[in-house]
Amino acid sequence: MIRPREIAPGVELFPARTPTLPPATHTNSYALGGADVVLVEPATPHDDERAEWLAWARSLVSRGRRLVALIATHHHPDHVGGAAFLSSQLGVPLWAHAATIARLAEPSAPAGAEGAVFERTLSDGDLLDLAGPTPQRWRVLHTPGHAPGHVCLFEETTGSLVAGDMVASAGTILIEPRDGDMAEYLAQLDRLASLGARVALPAHGDPIDAPHALFRHYIAHRLARESKVAAALTGDPSGQSLDALLPTVYADTPPFLWPLARMSLEAHLVKLVREGRARDSGAGWYRSSSS
Repeated sequence: MIRPREIAPGVELFPARTPTLPPATHTNSYALGGADVVLVEPATPHDDERAEWLAWARSLVSRGRRLVALIATHHHPDHVGGAAFLSSQLGVPLWAHAATIARLAEPSAPAGAEGAVFERTLSDGDLLDLAGPTPQRWRVLHTPGHAPGHVCLFEETTGSLVAGDMVASAGTILIEPRDGDMAEYLAQLDRLASLGARVALPAHGDPIDAPHALFRHYIAHRLARESKVAAALTGDPSGQSLDALLPTVYADTPPFLWPLARMSLEAHLVKLVREGRARDSGAGWYRSSSS
């Protein structure tokens, strides 16, 4: 693994080991900017990786660049495990969306984010102007669905999109029903597909060329799964449990992945209920008579 790795002028990638979901093992951080620099994803909770991450960040300064901020795309543990420590060590402020900041203020905040102080709230449409030999302007996109405060960053001139956990080139994206929203996620994927981005920089895996095709593939895959969910429902108002539906809807998925698939299944069912295509009996789900 090469790190750091220059992706384009003014964009560096640094993958650090994190407690993320397999098959991914690392979370990518990005340094954006040729003179003024923001570092995206203060991710790792591991001491040895934090030392390497800090050495990378400080090397940017030694090359004449100025660290402006650390940005968390969202509140999940494999994205904020170094937030408080790295911000304190570098003396650089933390920025995130209001919903992310609120989650990290809760008693259940991930380890490594306790006590993190966020000095700027990012909102959809904010512009981050970074000086340099080639100035960069990154637009903040609020893209909930995987997490309520998830943000992406888009540089229109180069077509570069920091995608966080909207897509991945290693593994897939989990939509957890209490933290995520399947309908929002699909809507935001559609929004990202319309940007015309030339490269997506995901939190997990290698940069993605021509990401429009991947965004559309993700949407089609989720809708195909949703069709399986709807087809598996019966009209019996006693309903079917998640565990009863799981083997049918995810027959093409290895059973060792079913605990994760179970969460995605519930997220699809919540969406179907909201759309009036399914009902929740309290003990299980069944097909709506109007669907």
